[in-house]
Amino acid sequence: MSEHTAKLMQERFRGYLPVVIDVETAGFNAKTDALLEIAAVTLAFDDEGWLHPAERLHFHVQPFAGANIEQAAIDFNGIDPHSPLRGAVSEEEALKEMFKPIRKAQKEAGCQRCVLVGHNATFDHGFVMAAAERAALKRNPFHPFVTFDTAALAALTLGQTVLMKACQSAGIAFDGKQAHSALYDTERTAELFCWMINRYKNLGGWPLQGQ
Repeated sequence: MSEHTAKLMQERFRGYLPVVIDVETAGFNAKTDALLEIAAVTLAFDDEGWLHPAERLHFHVQPFAGANIEQAAIDFNGIDPHSPLRGAVSEEEALKEMFKPIRKAQKEAGCQRCVLVGHNATFDHGFVMAAAERAALKRNPFHPFVTFDTAALAALTLGQTVLMKACQSAGIAFDGKQAHSALYDTERTAELFCWMINRYKNLGGWPLQGQ
Protein backbone atom coordinates (compact mmCIF):
# COMPACT_ATOMS: atom_id res chain seq x y z
CA MET A 1 0.00 0.00 0.00
CA SER A 2 1.47 3.34 -1.04
CA GLU A 3 1.67 6.35 1.24
CA HIS A 4 -1.04 8.00 -0.86
CA THR A 5 -3.52 5.12 -0.65
CA ALA A 6 -2.79 4.64 3.04
CA LYS A 7 -3.61 8.31 3.64
CA LEU A 8 -6.87 7.89 1.75
CA MET A 9 -7.85 4.98 4.01
CA GLN A 10 -6.92 6.86 7.19
CA GLU A 11 -8.96 9.90 6.19
CA ARG A 12 -11.98 8.13 4.69
CA PHE A 13 -12.97 6.03 7.71
CA ARG A 14 -11.62 8.13 10.59
CA GLY A 15 -8.59 5.95 11.16
CA TYR A 16 -10.46 2.66 10.87
CA LEU A 17 -9.63 -0.07 8.36
CA PRO A 18 -12.84 -1.73 7.12
CA VAL A 19 -12.65 -5.53 6.91
CA VAL A 20 -15.59 -7.50 5.55
CA ILE A 21 -16.54 -10.58 7.60
CA ASP A 22 -19.16 -13.30 7.21
CA VAL A 23 -19.73 -16.30 9.46
CA GLU A 24 -21.76 -19.48 9.14
CA THR A 25 -22.99 -20.85 12.44
CA ALA A 26 -25.04 -23.58 14.09
CA GLY A 27 -27.51 -21.13 15.62
CA PHE A 28 -28.10 -17.51 16.54
CA ASN A 29 -26.54 -17.32 20.01
CA ALA A 30 -22.87 -16.34 19.80
CA LYS A 31 -22.19 -17.51 23.35
CA THR A 32 -23.64 -21.02 23.05
CA ASP A 33 -23.89 -21.96 19.36
CA ALA A 34 -21.02 -23.24 17.22
CA LEU A 35 -19.08 -21.08 14.81
CA LEU A 36 -18.63 -23.29 11.73
CA GLU A 37 -17.08 -21.12 9.04
CA ILE A 38 -15.54 -17.65 8.81
CA ALA A 39 -14.26 -15.57 5.93
CA ALA A 40 -12.77 -12.11 5.63
CA VAL A 41 -11.92 -9.70 2.81
CA THR A 42 -9.64 -6.73 3.42
CA LEU A 43 -10.16 -3.56 1.38
CA ALA A 44 -7.82 -1.02 -0.17
CA PHE A 45 -7.97 2.17 -2.19
CA ASP A 46 -6.27 2.46 -5.58
CA ASP A 47 -4.33 5.56 -6.58
CA GLU A 48 -7.48 7.18 -8.00
CA GLY A 49 -9.34 6.80 -4.71
CA TRP A 50 -11.63 3.90 -5.65
CA LEU A 51 -12.17 1.20 -3.02
CA HIS A 52 -11.57 -2.43 -4.01
CA PRO A 53 -11.46 -5.87 -2.34
CA ALA A 54 -7.90 -6.92 -1.50
CA GLU A 55 -6.93 -10.10 0.40
CA ARG A 56 -9.34 -12.99 0.95
CA LEU A 57 -9.16 -15.26 4.01
CA HIS A 58 -11.29 -18.32 4.78
CA PHE A 59 -11.46 -21.06 7.42
CA HIS A 60 -13.76 -23.94 8.29
CA VAL A 61 -14.06 -24.07 12.08
CA GLN A 62 -14.49 -26.96 14.51
CA PRO A 63 -17.35 -26.55 17.00
CA PHE A 64 -15.93 -25.55 20.36
CA ALA A 65 -16.26 -27.98 23.28
CA GLY A 66 -19.85 -28.08 24.49
CA ALA A 67 -21.15 -25.99 21.58
CA ASN A 68 -24.84 -26.16 20.77
CA ILE A 69 -25.77 -27.18 17.22
CA GLU A 70 -29.27 -26.36 16.05
CA GLN A 71 -30.48 -28.79 13.39
CA ALA A 72 -32.48 -26.06 11.65
CA ALA A 73 -29.34 -23.97 11.27
CA ILE A 74 -27.24 -26.70 9.62
CA ASP A 75 -30.19 -27.71 7.45
CA PHE A 76 -30.25 -24.11 6.26
CA ASN A 77 -26.53 -23.67 5.54
CA GLY A 78 -25.87 -27.25 4.48
CA ILE A 79 -22.78 -27.68 6.66
CA ASP A 80 -21.95 -31.02 8.28
CA PRO A 81 -20.06 -29.83 11.39
CA HIS A 82 -18.39 -33.19 11.94
CA SER A 83 -17.31 -34.00 8.38
CA PRO A 84 -13.53 -34.60 8.19
CA LEU A 85 -13.63 -33.38 4.59
CA ARG A 86 -14.19 -29.81 5.80
CA GLY A 87 -10.58 -29.52 6.97
CA ALA A 88 -11.81 -27.57 9.98
CA VAL A 89 -9.46 -26.00 12.51
CA SER A 90 -10.06 -24.76 16.04
CA GLU A 91 -11.49 -21.30 16.70
CA GLU A 92 -8.14 -20.28 18.13
CA GLU A 93 -6.19 -21.32 15.03
CA ALA A 94 -8.73 -19.83 12.62
CA LEU A 95 -8.78 -16.44 14.34
CA LYS A 96 -5.03 -16.30 14.95
CA GLU A 97 -4.31 -17.01 11.29
CA MET A 98 -7.00 -14.60 10.15
CA PHE A 99 -5.98 -11.77 12.47
CA LYS A 100 -2.31 -11.82 11.35
CA PRO A 101 -2.84 -10.51 7.78
CA ILE A 102 -5.64 -8.24 8.99
CA ARG A 103 -3.32 -6.59 11.52
CA LYS A 104 -0.66 -6.32 8.79
CA ALA A 105 -3.11 -4.54 6.50
CA GLN A 106 -4.12 -2.27 9.37
CA LYS A 107 -0.49 -1.38 10.05
CA GLU A 108 0.26 -0.74 6.38
CA ALA A 109 -2.73 1.58 6.18
CA GLY A 110 -1.66 3.42 9.33
CA CYS A 111 -5.06 2.80 10.89
CA GLN A 112 -5.66 2.67 14.62
CA ARG A 113 -8.25 -0.12 14.57
CA CYS A 114 -10.19 -2.38 12.22
CA VAL A 115 -13.93 -2.13 11.91
CA LEU A 116 -16.05 -5.12 10.93
CA VAL A 117 -18.17 -4.70 7.81
CA GLY A 118 -21.00 -7.20 7.50
CA HIS A 119 -24.50 -7.75 6.18
CA ASN A 120 -26.45 -7.53 9.44
CA ALA A 121 -23.06 -6.88 10.99
CA THR A 122 -23.95 -7.26 14.67
CA PHE A 123 -24.53 -10.98 14.09
CA ASP A 124 -21.08 -11.59 12.60
CA HIS A 125 -19.44 -9.24 15.10
CA GLY A 126 -21.00 -11.12 18.02
CA PHE A 127 -19.66 -14.48 16.85
CA VAL A 128 -16.17 -13.12 16.14
CA MET A 129 -15.97 -11.49 19.56
CA ALA A 130 -17.32 -14.54 21.39
CA ALA A 131 -14.86 -16.86 19.63
CA ALA A 132 -11.95 -14.51 20.34
CA GLU A 133 -12.95 -14.45 24.01
CA ARG A 134 -13.15 -18.26 24.20
CA ALA A 135 -9.70 -18.48 22.59
CA ALA A 136 -8.36 -15.83 25.02
CA LEU A 137 -6.94 -13.81 22.12
CA LYS A 138 -5.66 -10.51 23.43
CA ARG A 139 -4.68 -9.02 20.07
CA ASN A 140 -8.13 -8.69 18.49
CA PRO A 141 -7.85 -6.02 15.78
CA PHE A 142 -11.57 -5.26 15.66
CA HIS A 143 -13.31 -2.43 17.44
CA PRO A 144 -15.29 -3.89 20.37
CA PHE A 145 -18.64 -2.45 19.26
CA VAL A 146 -18.42 -0.31 16.10
CA THR A 147 -19.54 -2.00 12.86
CA PHE A 148 -20.47 -0.93 9.33
CA ASP A 149 -23.71 -2.67 8.36
CA THR A 150 -24.25 -3.14 4.62
CA ALA A 151 -27.90 -4.08 5.19
CA ALA A 152 -28.58 -0.61 6.59
CA LEU A 153 -26.43 1.07 3.94
CA ALA A 154 -28.19 -0.88 1.17
CA ALA A 155 -31.58 0.17 2.53
CA LEU A 156 -30.44 3.79 2.24
CA THR A 157 -28.74 3.57 -1.17
CA LEU A 158 -30.66 0.83 -2.97
CA GLY A 159 -33.95 0.36 -1.14
CA GLN A 160 -32.99 -3.25 -0.38
CA THR A 161 -31.95 -5.11 2.77
CA VAL A 162 -31.47 -8.68 1.47
CA LEU A 163 -27.90 -9.27 0.27
CA MET A 164 -28.85 -10.96 -2.99
CA LYS A 165 -31.41 -8.29 -3.92
CA ALA A 166 -29.05 -5.46 -2.96
CA CYS A 167 -26.29 -6.95 -5.13
CA GLN A 168 -28.67 -7.40 -8.05
CA SER A 169 -29.85 -3.80 -7.72
CA ALA A 170 -26.22 -2.67 -7.82
CA GLY A 171 -25.48 -4.80 -10.89
CA ILE A 172 -23.33 -7.26 -8.94
CA ALA A 173 -23.74 -10.88 -10.09
CA PHE A 174 -25.12 -13.12 -7.33
CA ASP A 175 -25.54 -16.90 -7.56
CA GLY A 176 -28.19 -17.98 -5.08
CA LYS A 177 -26.88 -21.55 -5.20
CA GLN A 178 -23.57 -20.40 -3.69
CA ALA A 179 -25.16 -18.24 -1.00
CA HIS A 180 -24.62 -19.18 2.66
CA SER A 181 -21.01 -20.06 1.98
CA ALA A 182 -19.03 -17.71 4.20
CA LEU A 183 -16.45 -16.95 1.51
CA TYR A 184 -19.01 -16.34 -1.23
CA ASP A 185 -21.17 -14.10 0.94
CA THR A 186 -18.11 -12.19 2.16
CA GLU A 187 -16.91 -11.57 -1.38
CA ARG A 188 -20.33 -10.31 -2.49
CA THR A 189 -20.68 -8.15 0.64
CA ALA A 190 -17.23 -6.66 -0.05
CA GLU A 191 -18.22 -5.87 -3.62
CA LEU A 192 -21.46 -4.29 -2.40
CA PHE A 193 -19.73 -2.16 0.23
CA CYS A 194 -17.14 -0.98 -2.31
CA TRP A 195 -19.90 -0.20 -4.81
CA MET A 196 -21.72 1.97 -2.26
CA ILE A 197 -18.58 3.81 -1.16
CA ASN A 198 -17.48 4.37 -4.76
CA ARG A 199 -20.97 5.41 -5.84
CA TYR A 200 -21.02 8.04 -3.11
CA LYS A 201 -17.62 9.31 -4.25
CA ASN A 202 -18.78 9.37 -7.87
CA LEU A 203 -21.77 11.51 -6.89
CA GLY A 204 -19.43 14.01 -5.23
CA GLY A 205 -20.09 12.98 -1.65
CA TRP A 206 -16.46 12.40 -0.59
CA PRO A 207 -14.12 14.15 -0.16
CA LEU A 208 -16.49 16.78 1.12
CA GLN A 209 -16.40 20.09 -0.67
CA GLY A 210 -13.82 22.41 0.84
CA GLN A 211 -11.59 19.63 2.11
